[in-house]
Amino acid sequence: MLLISVRRTRASLCVAAAILVTGTAAATLSGASGPPPTERHDVTETFFGQTVTDRYRWLENWHEAKVKVWMKAQDDYTRGTLARIPGRDKFLARVKALDTASTRVRNAQVWGGKTFYLKADPGADNVKLYVRDRLASSERLLVDPELLTKNGVHSSIDYFQPSLDGELVAYGISQGGSESSVIHVIETASGHVRPDAIDRARFANVQWLPGNKSFLYNRLQELKAGMPKTAFEQRSRIYVHKLGANPDQDRFVFGYGYSPTVPIADDDLSFLSYSVASPYVLGIIAHGTQNEITVYYIPLEELTLPQLKWRKLFDVDAAVVRFDVHGDAIYMVTHKNKPHYEVTRTSLKAPDVEHAEVVVPASAVVIQEADVALDGVYMRDLDGGIGRLRRLSFDGKIEPIPLATGQSGEVLSVTPSEAGALIHSVSWTTSPRWLSYDAAHKSVSDTGIQPPLPIDTSAYEALEVKSKSADGTLVPLSIIRAKNLKLDGNRPTHLIGYGAYGLSYDAYFDPVWLAWLERGGVIAFAHVRGGGEYGEEWYRAGYKLTKQHTIDDFIGSAQYLIDHGYTSSRRLSGEGTSAGGILIGGAITQRPDLFAAALIRVGCSNALRMEFTPNGPPNIAEFGSVTDEAGFKGLYAMDAYQHVVDGTSYPGVLLTAGINDPRVDPSQPAKMAARLQAATSSAKPVLLRVDYDAGHGMGSTRAQHDLEYADEMSFLLWQAGDAEFRPAQQ
Repeated sequence: MLLISVRRTRASLCVAAAILVTGTAAATLSGASGPPPTERHDVTETFFGQTVTDRYRWLENWHEAKVKVWMKAQDDYTRGTLARIPGRDKFLARVKALDTASTRVRNAQVWGGKTFYLKADPGADNVKLYVRDRLASSERLLVDPELLTKNGVHSSIDYFQPSLDGELVAYGISQGGSESSVIHVIETASGHVRPDAIDRARFANVQWLPGNKSFLYNRLQELKAGMPKTAFEQRSRIYVHKLGANPDQDRFVFGYGYSPTVPIADDDLSFLSYSVASPYVLGIIAHGTQNEITVYYIPLEELTLPQLKWRKLFDVDAAVVRFDVHGDAIYMVTHKNKPHYEVTRTSLKAPDVEHAEVVVPASAVVIQEADVALDGVYMRDLDGGIGRLRRLSFDGKIEPIPLATGQSGEVLSVTPSEAGALIHSVSWTTSPRWLSYDAAHKSVSDTGIQPPLPIDTSAYEALEVKSKSADGTLVPLSIIRAKNLKLDGNRPTHLIGYGAYGLSYDAYFDPVWLAWLERGGVIAFAHVRGGGEYGEEWYRAGYKLTKQHTIDDFIGSAQYLIDHGYTSSRRLSGEGTSAGGILIGGAITQRPDLFAAALIRVGCSNALRMEFTPNGPPNIAEFGSVTDEAGFKGLYAMDAYQHVVDGTSYPGVLLTAGINDPRVDPSQPAKMAARLQAATSSAKPVLLRVDYDAGHGMGSTRAQHDLEYADEMSFLLWQAGDAEFRPAQQ
């Protein structure tokens, strides 16, 4: 029944197949007292002497009619069940009221003196692209994706990049949350959309060139009949596009197969970077999800030559994760022998990365960014979970950028041709603001592009504490609660974690949280290992063979909330999204007694099979591969699906999937749902919610987010025993 590619034989893998039927064809909601049953088709494999059985491998073929029927029946059952939760409609109404009262603004940036940003006004269902000719002037709408909805499928703006003079904007549009972007170009002054349209541009990274009549961009290869699904993100290339030209005739200048002197693997992604602040073009090779990059360079003037001779600047052993340029100088953020990172500098005229000058030494804070503006290098640090900002002048002076007490700099936006910076200032309990920093006067002012939330949040506070993990490591834990909260061990408490790629859960505030907090609930964020809260060492301590620390840290944070009177196991829920599916999946399979409920949101639950999904190959760098023994060992240990045990009393679980998800294949939550449904002895629901007009969550509309949040939190309140959310048949 299953064909395994011969290329996988290097994993010393053998296959046997058997069929076990645990139910008939998927049942419809009207005749079902539980979720639709799932056929069991065992596939047995042996990896390095260990036998692994996959009961629901057939669900990976979700494009096939039989699996589609099963998934639709699961979703129908789930939505019917969620609709019967008594308090859900009231909760949704409150969520909508909170969300539509706020204005959301992101990706603010300045080019040619103009300020561009994505914004969703209270009445808007999706973010739109706006521009202000001057920061103090009124805004103009440039791109409204809501006008592009066709046949019930919505469109979204994935990214945008203004030209160097701000007169044009290249932007990516995709449908149904797929992130399958098509590049378009709009004229800022007139709003006229030019005829240029470039598909396969998910990772475009548009870089405008001098003259503003051409740009560099990344384009994925065209998938043809017979190519494996794992080829989706492989062998991308960089092209130069001249406005008005046929993109299929664009000039290939970097990327897979360009030159034997620039080796690029199938799974690498390549990009070109150009800054008006420097006469060089830099070629970047990203090795899957690995943070360390390889970089080549040429002088800009050589870009027009028939054959480009790229020079290597540094490889992954330099441990550089970010860089920017100014004149002949390149500033590099590196963790080589410095787990909290330092900023070094060398000259591109005669580069010596190994002996580069240290211009910002490592310290107790974790350096996350170092970006060049007209007047200096702006840095964002992480200080115990709070974003701090500094400025390095080109003559070597470092000065702090002050923010209000309790505020964190979440985003730092600078432009090489503009002085100063835009700062997204946030906290766990107050409205975010976009600020403008004037280095000449050392002053910070509100840009006014994001109005304050018209809701009083003064009754709530955020506490920063530390919980103890299994090995004694102290793990930061952020707790958002009412100031007068009674610690009686009876609060519905929702714990969220991630722990992958070295990414950190920085402070932010979402007004829809108030719908939960107003009911006496608590929201907490566990800053587990695998994230970047304490730099490279913290990341590597929850990575591949050390991934168990990520799960242990989350469990320790859950225990802290119980031990300190916030909640009990009857009212505690956990959540993991995407790679966080490993965290929450591990937590409920290792400690099912600790949680009343769990959310596995578009989650990686079956790590052993991740590399065989479209987005799998780039993630081998993060999680490992079954083709080597250490990789298999780590993947098996973090695979929640493989650690579900029949007859175990599992908590209630709601899993979500987006049918257009390019990051976590819908089969991952589907298989986990089927396995938990078959195994659990608790009689608590295991539900699979599938959104057929969404992907990984990027590009989803406001209405989609609101409905999903209301579904999820109503489910958790039901499982936590809230009488207002208990269905009549309970």
